[in-house]
Amino acid sequence: MEGRRKTFTKRQLQVIELIAAGCSNEEIGKRLGLSPRTAKAHSDALRRKLGVAKKRQIPAAYRLITGNDPLDHLPAALGAGPGKLTLVRGPGEVVVL
Repeated sequence: MEGRRKTFTKRQLQVIELIAAGCSNEEIGKRLGLSPRTAKAHSDALRRKLGVAKKRQIPAAYRLITGNDPLDHLPAALGAGPGKLTLVRGPGEVVVL
């Protein structure tokens, strides 16, 4: 694939954004209506496509290859409305930004 421009599906972009947000495979699955195993399969495919060894390296590799920051669309990726981001840290800990 060397020398060819890498393209990403809409689903792959969603997964990259959620990985950049720090979501686990279980969280990615819940947000996208997938099983955690399917979310892992997406991240494994992205690791191979981007040539990185670890899931946490995916956002940086994507940024390096495309010049796009996966965190630019973070609120949309997390299902928040415009200008609103809700983080759930644990039971009873909800932060709205």
